[in-house]
Amino acid sequence: MTRTRNLSILTVSAVVFLSFIPSGRAKAQSDPRSGLLVTSTWLARHVTDADIVLLHVGSKDEYDAGHIPGARFVDLDDISVSDHEKPGGLMLQMPTPEDLRQKLAALGISDNSRIVVYYGNDWVTPATRVVFTLDYAGLGAQTSLLDGGMQAYKRDGNALSKVKPALRTGTLSTLRIRPLVVDASWVKSHVGKAGISVVDGRAAAFYDGVQTGRGMHSSQRTGHIAGAKSVPFTEITDENLKLRSREELAAIFLKAGVQPRDTVVGYCHIGQQATGMLFAARSLGHPVLLYDGSFEDWSAHADYPVENPSAKGAR
Repeated sequence: MTRTRNLSILTVSAVVFLSFIPSGRAKAQSDPRSGLLVTSTWLARHVTDADIVLLHVGSKDEYDAGHIPGARFVDLDDISVSDHEKPGGLMLQMPTPEDLRQKLAALGISDNSRIVVYYGNDWVTPATRVVFTLDYAGLGAQTSLLDGGMQAYKRDGNALSKVKPALRTGTLSTLRIRPLVVDASWVKSHVGKAGISVVDGRAAAFYDGVQTGRGMHSSQRTGHIAGAKSVPFTEITDENLKLRSREELAAIFLKAGVQPRDTVVGYCHIGQQATGMLFAARSLGHPVLLYDGSFEDWSAHADYPVENPSAKGAR
């Protein structure tokens, strides 16, 4: 089914999703999106504010060729740890709280910073991983994503810069870590429970078992966590990489089997793509959790159940 056909069906379903929200909670459910996103118009007005910390997520060459004035370059390795040496080691894991505090302060983040994260050219989920990490660190209320990224900023007539801002270490207190990360045993014991939706954020071909992912050391198992639902990260944004409307997203999640009040537990290959799906879920008011080890970790547990729809279809 094409994306156009999907969305025409899904938008109708969104009305059903929204009807689940009691009238007294409607405003509370509609507020998260406005705090999670800023527009290029807003950023152009505030880009020189003293408390703004602007983070460019993308390739270094892309950043050097032109970035939003004042932005600092951030690589996912700057805010995560990966155990490349250990057999069965995992990629893109959360650092210890103190290590993370130091990494964030090195990016210029202070207790009173207003943080805006943006993606450079064409890949949203590294930026949403940064946003998720900041939320995990207790800084979510002061962090937003630039809707449409740097390309939206350019399309709206704003100039880029090649000037790198002076390095400045922020003053950041001990982090108030939020319990947003879960492990394999937690997922195994909660998948299928009422009020919990374990959701695969990978492209549909991996969920369906048409393609097999590869971890740091070996191929992953084929298919998905048994009982998991599917909301591919590729579906959460439009052709301009802007977050889809509330109605479209509500319909996508509802069609996947996610109920309006569910806690959404996301996973993907290594814990990056799922953060795009979780960002969309947050914009709808869902509580969210990340299985950070994701399918790379799940695949290492030979006794943990995996469903492979393509294998079933081949019988």
